[in-house]
Parts: sequence; structure tokens; C-alpha cells
Amino acid sequence: MSLSAVLLAAGPTPSPSPSGSAPAVPSLRDAQESATNAAGWVEENWSTWLAIGLRVLLILVIAAVLRVMVRRAITKLIDRMNRTVSAVDGTALSGLLVNTERRRQRSQAIGSVLRSVASFLIMGTAALMVLGTFEINLAPLLASAGVAGVAIGFGARNLVTDFLSGVFMILEDQYGVGDSIDAGVASGEVIEVGLRVTKLRGDNGEIWYVRNGEVKRIGNLSQGWSTAGVDVTVRPSEDLDRVKAVLADVGERMSKEEPWNELLWGPIETLGLDSVLLDSMVVRVSAKVMPGKALTVERELRWRIKRAFDAADIQIVGGPPLPAEEPAADPTAAMAAPSAYANTSSPQAQAATPLTPPSVTK
Repeated sequence: MSLSAVLLAAGPTPSPSPSGSAPAVPSLRDAQESATNAAGWVEENWSTWLAIGLRVLLILVIAAVLRVMVRRAITKLIDRMNRTVSAVDGTALSGLLVNTERRRQRSQAIGSVLRSVASFLIMGTAALMVLGTFEINLAPLLASAGVAGVAIGFGARNLVTDFLSGVFMILEDQYGVGDSIDAGVASGEVIEVGLRVTKLRGDNGEIWYVRNGEVKRIGNLSQGWSTAGVDVTVRPSEDLDRVKAVLADVGERMSKEEPWNELLWGPIETLGLDSVLLDSMVVRVSAKVMPGKALTVERELRWRIKRAFDAADIQIVGGPPLPAEEPAADPTAAMAAPSAYANTSSPQAQAATPLTPPSVTK
């Protein structure tokens, strides 16, 4: 009921006297009538307002309880995911895919997103129900919200794409802090994973800010294991059994020394001949190593193979052939031989000397 209706129910207001004198003071009877009308209005409408208040209170209580229950359920779900993620495939090696710190960060991000979405849905629905309790027409409000949502969706399309891509990257655990990844547009070590932007530390120390919506492919170099491969090129006349024995001895010694015994997750194997050419043979050596340590193991393995081959008198060949050395050119080869006419005392020079004409006397 409006304020004007309440005032009318309370009684007529005293009007000034036409003669311009002081306003008339209501009598005791008028005051009793006004009080009676107000009491009647309150008695008539108190049940309606009480019902509306109780309905609003019930909606808020149910929304609050439901929000708490949903948030607890999300927290328990995330904790259960963290407890079971280390037992993927039932192997100890697969448990190294995600460390404790990474699981904690991932659970915090996933839990924050899910709790925020649940709170928005529950409290937004409760707000609409409270407005409906007051008999407010929600059709214009919902229509305006729909138009605004469409406008924001078209205007911030890239932002929405980045956000959704970040959510799915975190849910699917494509990469995490500390991983070395190749995102196509940039590569490096992940230093921060956000819902919109991922920060990478490049090989030269630069920081790349990569929008999640621009990433079309992800190459994670830190999950599972890496493969260290070395190609050894020898002469075609070498004894392959001897070469294989030397490589096996190098791999066995390296796998027993620290810190290589921790970096190597499998034996160093000689896979065999990778190619056979007229002037060389390529033998492939491979090993399964710790993620991100393939380059370090390959360098050490090349070093040891070269020293072992030198000790066993096995020559490593490869690369473009060196040009044959030519003798130094004679600087006087392009010079002509001296002419006999250059010497005035030579017979050739004297024979070519013109004769002196005889003197004529008069």
C-alpha cells in the first residue's frame, strides 16, 4: 500500500481556516478516529507484510545454506582429485607427472573458479526470487540483462575466449608452473598460469605473455619423460660388433655414476644402424631420461663416446669433405722470360742495331 493511502487511512489533515487565523487543533475525537484507522490498516495488512518478510528470509536462508553445501562439496571433490592424481595408471613413474606444489596450485585455481560460478548462480537466483516476492515485473529486467549480455559477449569476444580456454587448460591439466612448454607462438618455462594469460620465461630470460585463446597447440616437455638420442657416424670399414661393445660399455659406466644415475630412467641402448652410406655409417644411441634433461644427457653422452672411441682407435667421420690442399703458386710463373734484345751486347741486339749511314763530302 502506498504512502498516500496510509495518510488517507490515518484521517484528514487539518486545513487552515479561511479567515487566515491559526490552524484548527484537531479534537480528541479526531485523534481517536485517526488512531483507530491506523490500527485497522495495520491489522488488515500485517499478515501480508509478515508473509513477505518470512518468504524473503526463507529464500536467503536456503540460498546461504545451499551455497555453503555446494562450496564444501567442491572442496571435497578437489581434495579427492588431488589424492587420486598421483596414482594414474598405477605406476610410480606416472606419479611424477604432477608434483605436490603443482597439484596445490591447480586445486586452488579449479576450486576458485567452481566456487565463484556456484556462488554467482545461487545468489543470482535468490535475488531474482526476492524481487519476484515483492511482485516486481522481472520481464524488463531479464530482457535488459539479455541484451547487455549479448552486447558484452560481442564486444569482449576475445576476453571470453581467453577465459574459457584458461578454464579448460586448468581443468585438463595441460601444463603447470615449472613445466617447459612449446605454445607455438612462444616457448619457455611456465612461471604463472592465469585464466586469461600464461607467463613464460624464454631461453634468453625474456618473459612472454601468451593469451590462452591464441594457443592452438601445446607441447609439454616436462611431463612423463624425455628421450636423449645421439647419432654416431663411423667409417664403413669399422667392426660393428666392436663399435656396439664400446657404446654399451660407455652406457653402463655412465648409468652407474652420479648424478647421471638419477637423470637416466632407463638403460642406454644401441638401437642399431640408422643409415648406411658409401663413406659412413650412422649408429643410433637412445635413452629414456628425466623430463627436461635430454640435452644435458646428450652432451655428456657425446663427450664420453668421443673419448672412448679415441681410446679404442675408432674414427668418427661426418660433415662435408675438406678441400684438397694445393701447392702454393709460383709468383714468377706468370712472368715472361727476359728477351735477348734487352742485353745490348748480345748478338741478337747487335744484329738488330741499324747501320750508320756513310758520310757525304762535298
